[in-house]
Amino acid sequence: LWEVVSSAEQFLPARVSNPVVGFAEKIKSYTAVAAKEDAFEAAKFIAKNSGMIEELYADKSIEGLSRYENIQELLNGIKEYTDDHEREDKSLGAFLQDIALVTDSDLKDAAQEGEAVTMMTIHSAKGLEFRNVYIVGLEENLFPSQMMITSRADLEEERRLFYVAITRAEKKLTLSYATSRYQWGNLRSCEKSRFLDEIDPQYLNVKFTAGPAEREQPFQHVFERRSNLVAAPPKKVVATKYVAPADFKPSDTTNLQAGQRVEHPKFGYGQVTTLERQQGTTKAVILFDEVGEKTLLLSFAKLRVL
Repeated sequence: LWEVVSSAEQFLPARVSNPVVGFAEKIKSYTAVAAKEDAFEAAKFIAKNSGMIEELYADKSIEGLSRYENIQELLNGIKEYTDDHEREDKSLGAFLQDIALVTDSDLKDAAQEGEAVTMMTIHSAKGLEFRNVYIVGLEENLFPSQMMITSRADLEEERRLFYVAITRAEKKLTLSYATSRYQWGNLRSCEKSRFLDEIDPQYLNVKFTAGPAEREQPFQHVFERRSNLVAAPPKKVVATKYVAPADFKPSDTTNLQAGQRVEHPKFGYGQVTTLERQQGTTKAVILFDEVGEKTLLLSFAKLRVL
């Protein structure tokens, strides 16, 4: 299919082939950038060069604003990934591999054990209630959005959404904001949302806490409803980390079969339990000795067959 797309002028008239050829050239440029730059620089280039950011910024609807903020948060997440100094492979392929490690079985097991956390937008939460609700990102230019504060009507809509959000909590509500966060790859200082100042202080139990020191995360202010619950002190968990040997070299997994033993540079040794092939991709379900079952895309997994 790619060969046809990249040579569309040989098969189609110019009127039809020109857009296809232009698309192919964009894909080639994205591939070249991804091979040379880290995940964040590659993702930022693709987001801007594709016109995605400009188009979503121009869409002033609630849905358009939500999509625009989703792209921003995705880039922020990729930036944090590449800023991890202990991470050797910071490529876009490595990032995609890591985010694919959360499997459906992991989510199902958590849900069955009652440990699942539901993440959703405020719009999706309408009509629902939860015992504990956490609302994050309560900062000026984020909530309320920078695109909504210039209009009184839009600001009132944001305030109404905030009311919807806080009334989803049955027992406990935690509100938080960061004093600094990444925006388009740059660390910027933040100011708490005006909506927090509109809450009667008698309903708030204000705490000032810091994130884990070893990660040097920005401070957060946390607001929560008064409660007679006392939080348990945090427990420090020391995890063992598998270290691949210096001569580790991925194998060709084209003929990988269920039952074979493999080695992964991050998860160590394991056994392939099943292979799922669909739409040109192959997923391997592997039961690792130390970390349990993981589902990996073979095209990114970097497995050594034993």
